[in-house]
Amino acid sequence: MAKIRPSGGYRDLRSFQATTIIYDATYWFCERYLEPRSRMSDQMVQAARSGRQNIAEGSRAAATSSQTELRLMNVARASLEELLLDYEDFLRHRRLKRWKPDSPEAMAVRNIGRNRPDPNDPSDPTDPTDQYALYAEWLDHENPAIRANALICLINQANTLLDRQIEALEKQFIEDGGYSEQLATARLAERTRKKFNHPTDPSDQWNKPDPIPPCAKCGKSMVLRTAKTGKSAGKQFWGCSGYPDCKNLVEI
Repeated sequence: MAKIRPSGGYRDLRSFQATTIIYDATYWFCERYLEPRSRMSDQMVQAARSGRQNIAEGSRAAATSSQTELRLMNVARASLEELLLDYEDFLRHRRLKRWKPDSPEAMAVRNIGRNRPDPNDPSDPTDPTDQYALYAEWLDHENPAIRANALICLINQANTLLDRQIEALEKQFIEDGGYSEQLATARLAERTRKKFNHPTDPSDQWNKPDPIPPCAKCGKSMVLRTAKTGKSAGKQFWGCSGYPDCKNLVEI
């Protein structure tokens, strides 16, 4: 049986690739310019690691819980925001110049990510080492201010990627429902097939989960819910995802 919801594939995500570069560069930055055993060094490395690892964990969790996937992506986003502040503090406390967003230096770094080819293009480097090399002239620079400023640019780009990813996941959750709703839909389709003794040919329409019905009143997607109170407590029904603005429901 095929998975109801796909998972994994995080290594191909631009957000994961960007945070891998950020994690590696932060590790080497702290190793060189901060006291290795200091709390700040440890927190920066852990924040960079959290940004990367939670994207991977969230991608794997997608198979069984869209809510867990969303939560972990938001944890990754929060960790990168914390790291961004640390680099800004590093520059400010040492009275080092911070690049303006539209400065030539910042634009040079930002344009590397903007001008990368389509991820499906075989010429696009997917190996983290190859991608790091694209930024090496800034991330391996002798001047810590150049390294910190370049990482600020990269973190802002990674945050933008994650914001878009989270927005897409939220939209998918609203329109298609979470894993439990999709699993229940598939279960109902299987019960229908067995009840009417339909064949098990994979191409047969009875083996495909019933599509989630649109709301007859407002047109939004319906969500599979379970009544918690009243005479129908414990029974499932389709409720409009626009609730409480739209209270339309369909009994199963």
